[in-house]
Amino acid sequence: MDKILRIDVGAEGGPAFREDPLGSYAGLGGRALTSAIIHAEVPADCHPLGPENKLVLAPGLLTGTAAASSGRLSVGCKSPLTGGIKEANAGGAGAQVLARLGYAAIVLEGERQGDDLYKVMISTEGVRVEKDNELKLLTNYQLMDRFSTVYGKKGAMISIGTAGEMGLANSTVAVTDMEGRPTRHAGRGGVGAVMGSKGIKVILLDGTGTRNREPKDPEAFKDASKRFVEGLRSHPITGQGLPTYGTNSLTNLLSEVGGYPTRNFRQGRYEDADKISGESQVELTAQRGGKGRRGCHRGCVIQCSGTYLDKNGQYLTKRVQYETVWAHGGNCGISDLDAIAQLDHLDDDYGLDTIEMGVAIGLAMEAGLLPFGDGKGAVELVHEVGKGTRLGRILGSGAASTAKALGIERAPVVKGQAIPAYDPRAVKGMGVTYATSPQGADHTAGYAVAANILKVGGDVDPLSAAGQAELSRDLQALTATVDSTGMCLFIVFAVLDQPETLQALVDLLNSFHGLTLTGDDVAALGKSVLEDERDFNRRAGFTAEDDRLPSFFRMEKLAPHDVDFDVPEEELDKVSRE
Repeated sequence: MDKILRIDVGAEGGPAFREDPLGSYAGLGGRALTSAIIHAEVPADCHPLGPENKLVLAPGLLTGTAAASSGRLSVGCKSPLTGGIKEANAGGAGAQVLARLGYAAIVLEGERQGDDLYKVMISTEGVRVEKDNELKLLTNYQLMDRFSTVYGKKGAMISIGTAGEMGLANSTVAVTDMEGRPTRHAGRGGVGAVMGSKGIKVILLDGTGTRNREPKDPEAFKDASKRFVEGLRSHPITGQGLPTYGTNSLTNLLSEVGGYPTRNFRQGRYEDADKISGESQVELTAQRGGKGRRGCHRGCVIQCSGTYLDKNGQYLTKRVQYETVWAHGGNCGISDLDAIAQLDHLDDDYGLDTIEMGVAIGLAMEAGLLPFGDGKGAVELVHEVGKGTRLGRILGSGAASTAKALGIERAPVVKGQAIPAYDPRAVKGMGVTYATSPQGADHTAGYAVAANILKVGGDVDPLSAAGQAELSRDLQALTATVDSTGMCLFIVFAVLDQPETLQALVDLLNSFHGLTLTGDDVAALGKSVLEDERDFNRRAGFTAEDDRLPSFFRMEKLAPHDVDFDVPEEELDKVSRE
């Protein structure tokens, strides 16, 4: 990965491209690269859908190699949802193919001319950008039907659905999985709208004739890879829990501990959690002949994914993930797994973040547009977004916009982005992450559930304010590092608990790139990424007052533990200053 593909969508006669060397961005990958480019090249006060914003797609430092679980793609821009810097992360085949083709990043830049749509095709033979207005308002699965024979088993498709094309602030960039389906999404922050603003509907990657990237020290790399895989397979979460039950293994657990936000964050336990739990999903999958233990990309050894079949045994969506099950399930009082799976499919098809969409529907339910528990009504609301109706455009603009339009004061958002599936009153480390991450409310930015609930990497009482700021601060830096390597975030469970697995990760980076990094050096990478992101947000007008949770989390006690969010504001301020 020694070059950056820049596509100027405003060039005379249509989009033009050039290949640039890495230059000052050498040594960066994934989130470190997307945030560095946005920090250096995008005016912080620009309009997210205007000509000065850029969309950056970057595989990680280890993506496209033989390293296990290293196929993540970072997508960066100024967010239409938060107004700050954004990195959204996706699995699927796209990052690996892009890396094997030699690209450290694709940068979409410039001002779109007219309303034409374009497709980008990249292979070992070069790059082509072609006008294709027949793609207008096609959904992601319709794009799959049109192009699956083009990208095939050795390639990938990166695309936007109708939401991104319409410029909605809750819109995703979809990446196809190993089966060629558009089920992996850079979901948070409205990155799809930025891609849509550039007039690029789809990027088709042909991996024919490509090979894995070769390490500087093959023997050391092979040894580190073996130790790294052993660490992942021996850890109870990455080796047993996630492969067996997927991420939805958390539903029963979070409800039991009272940290499961239910009916728009009114209570911490959901009485029907068992009906939509990972255990129930596995049982239903087995009855219908679906599959579990699948990776979202080749080389994944965690394999938390699978397929979800409908009542007729037909494919409906991938194994539904915890945050999606929560957003469309417990948050909306919906206890029907089939309805939740249908909502997941529609979100993928139209190109919508399931968390943002589920929280917006929960707000619509609180406003009385439909009752809590109405699965059919929720499906119709997602169709409204896909059709671009007036109500659909409000819902598709995100939870904060929905709350304002419907007159709802209790909007669970930070920096304009919906809070995910862990109530900050009962999982207080997550509350700190939601409040202080430059990414807005994002559970992946510093997954304090690890120590608060799972007791991975330490044991910090989730109901106490003590130690939460330090926990979140350290996890935010670690996460930024992992996002930069292209590794799946779930490796942190083994890395936090097993010093030898952390060392194996450091050894992978060193042996592949010919470096002599220490553990401290790797940690410093994450801190530098956060410094870039926070500096961008400061220049965009963010202050310490933006690093706060909505007031109702401090004012309303959460059952069953009768707790509020009581981490002092001065502790929150320390996180972004240290």
